[in-house]
Amino acid sequence: MNSAEHAAPEHGRITAFRAELELRDGQGRIVVLPESVHTAQLAADALGCAVGAIANSLLFDADGAPLLILTSGSHRVDTAKVAAELGITALKRAKPDFVREHTGQVIGGVSPFAHPAPVRTFLDPWLRQYDEIWAAAGDAAAVFSTTYAELQRMTGAAELEVE
Repeated sequence: MNSAEHAAPEHGRITAFRAELELRDGQGRIVVLPESVHTAQLAADALGCAVGAIANSLLFDADGAPLLILTSGSHRVDTAKVAAELGITALKRAKPDFVREHTGQVIGGVSPFAHPAPVRTFLDPWLRQYDEIWAAAGDAAAVFSTTYAELQRMTGAAELEVE
């Protein structure tokens, strides 16, 4: 067992994510961190990886519709740039109720997939430089390993420069 993993019973959101990961033929492993990690830097520190290898799943309210951006932990999303690129009038950080409604998950634990309904998703090409990427696994304390190509395949996300 990895030092970051623990033997506590698995939360239902993680179990549901694990099933979806298997359905999508994901090859990575799920790691449940000992405490919830609230920032990309804390996750990177716990995993022993670069902060840029953390794929933040950021849900936005795009003119009332959910829009998910998977971006490197070392990037910030330029909402004005992204809105202009996608033809969106207003791209706003989603409120907790909006996130839960559209993903079934909480802020800090939003996975790239395994939502109640498909969410339009974009992938930051900056993540391509890492051999291993870590993304949320449906719970604020759980992450999974993947590759850029696998993440793009599993999500169907189009590439989008976010900075």
